Amino acid sequence: MRGLGPGLTARRLLPLRFPPRPPGPRLASGQAAGALERAMDELLRRAVPPTPAYELREKTPAPAEGQCADFVSFYGGLAETAQRAELLGRLARGFGVDHGPGLAEQSAGVLHLRQQRAVLLQAEDRLRYALVPRYRGLFHHISKLDGGVRFLVQLRADLLEAQALKLVEGPDVREMNGVLKGMLSEWFSSGFLNLERVTWHSPCEVLQKISEAEAVHPVKNWMDMKRRVGPYRRCYFFSHCSTPGEPLVVLHVALTGDISSNIQAIVKEHPPSETEEKNKIAAAIFYSISLTQQGLQGVELGTFLIKRVVKELQREFPHLGVFSSLSPIPGFTKWLLGLLNSQTKEHGRNELFTDSECKEISEITGGPINETLKLLLSSSEWVQSEKLVRALQTPLMRLCAWYLYGEKHRGYALNPVANFHLQNGAVLWRINWMADVSLRGITGSCGLMANYRYFLEETGPNSTSYLGSKIIKASEQVLSLVAQFQKNSKL
Repeated sequence: MRGLGPGLTARRLLPLRFPPRPPGPRLASGQAAGALERAMDELLRRAVPPTPAYELREKTPAPAEGQCADFVSFYGGLAETAQRAELLGRLARGFGVDHGPGLAEQSAGVLHLRQQRAVLLQAEDRLRYALVPRYRGLFHHISKLDGGVRFLVQLRADLLEAQALKLVEGPDVREMNGVLKGMLSEWFSSGFLNLERVTWHSPCEVLQKISEAEAVHPVKNWMDMKRRVGPYRRCYFFSHCSTPGEPLVVLHVALTGDISSNIQAIVKEHPPSETEEKNKIAAAIFYSISLTQQGLQGVELGTFLIKRVVKELQREFPHLGVFSSLSPIPGFTKWLLGLLNSQTKEHGRNELFTDSECKEISEITGGPINETLKLLLSSSEWVQSEKLVRALQTPLMRLCAWYLYGEKHRGYALNPVANFHLQNGAVLWRINWMADVSLRGITGSCGLMANYRYFLEETGPNSTSYLGSKIIKASEQVLSLVAQFQKNSKL
């Protein structure tokens, strides 16, 4: 399932208001832990509905609303991450699919009935029913409560956090995360999403939320926010029909004369005029996309949002034909420092830079290239030396091209932002030197940024080629840099 990728930070914008948990007697830590575990087991026994027999699946009444509300209330009263993780772990392990003898018998029955079509279809339906985990019923009934879907989004965010902290692990937990993600993907499909544009005249609370949601290029003040929604700029977000006005994913667009190569020119400089002149607008640059809800990670929101915004912009500017991103390259500096560190350990060899590059850089820095660069690239101070900036441009450009084009995870681009745009069918169009000179840009990606260009008639075939055959479509500039890397650098 395509989503925004782990490289884009999510902010919580839908605060859940749980009823306060009544204070209980103060117990010793061991007593408290035991009492809490017993309370969890009792809660799950009452709240998770049993699976009705197959024949009664459509006749069994839904559990009382209070049972689901009890779960929501109890969960909201757990203040500590570890406590919520413990409850979710017990839910995943104890209320999944019943793998008893009956399941094995039904599986064998399906195989035995392959030649009897009508009976086979019924047997398959029985097997599918038996493979539904019990906790899915709980999630389904919670979704019908007022604010229930919002609660489940937050619950999945907590589950993802607990997994990242290794508070809960194992196949049962991963399966429950997958089930919940699938349910959220259905509830947040494009038909339930509303596209909303943000302007300076939007409600203050919406502007505040958009400002807080900006995870790529932080908004500094209200004047900064005003520029980002003013002339030659567009800001859109998706909201859900159950929570109108609440941003789920936000996209910022710059309307420019060409494909932008520097983010400061977009977020800091004032527009050419207060009144838009359509003849000056030839390109739409997607320069920031932020998921506001961690619980919706992996749900295909960003892809839908870009497609909807493209259609919206085409209606407003029928002549507009160039669509591109100006994207950060998170992880590049970390990847490069890892290479420098590994090559230092291997007897000080350097195979990333040519001999002439090593000589020039060493003369500027006054020390061994690997050790010196590790120190310099770990901070932003190196950009203060114009000579060093010029000396590093050629090698870092080709290393970055390889990082985006050649470094893979399971056959797909290792970089999460690249993977997102390539899945959407974009072309890895251009790598830009000193494109983001902010502290975050320098320390995170040595100031480099990438353009992923969307040729609308080619996005479908490109996406299919990438997802099916793992082929990355790239421009001549990128392929030339990759060829330079293969000639001059070794990993």
